[in-house]
Amino acid sequence: MILPMPNIKSAKKRDEINARNNKKNTELKSKVRTLIKACLVAATSKDEKAIDEKLAKAYQAIDKASKGSTFHKNKAARLKSRLVQRIRVLKSEAVK
Repeated sequence: MILPMPNIKSAKKRDEINARNNKKNTELKSKVRTLIKACLVAATSKDEKAIDEKLAKAYQAIDKASKGSTFHKNKAARLKSRLVQRIRVLKSEAVK
């Protein structure tokens, strides 16, 4: 499907802004997913210090994404809550 190119200056600018925001949002979401996966991998190990460091970085990235318009504040809270729950489960399985 071919989209028509905008003829009006403000529409062209809006397209540029949308492209820039899309790129930024995609990068932030990818970073958050990567850090969450790193937390879960660290949780399978018994290194508490590594888990805490990874969790802090993940929290920081999630908060940064929710500060803008990448994530809604409720989604950010849900992600952090679910991450901590999964880490607790993985820690308890690693102890057994």
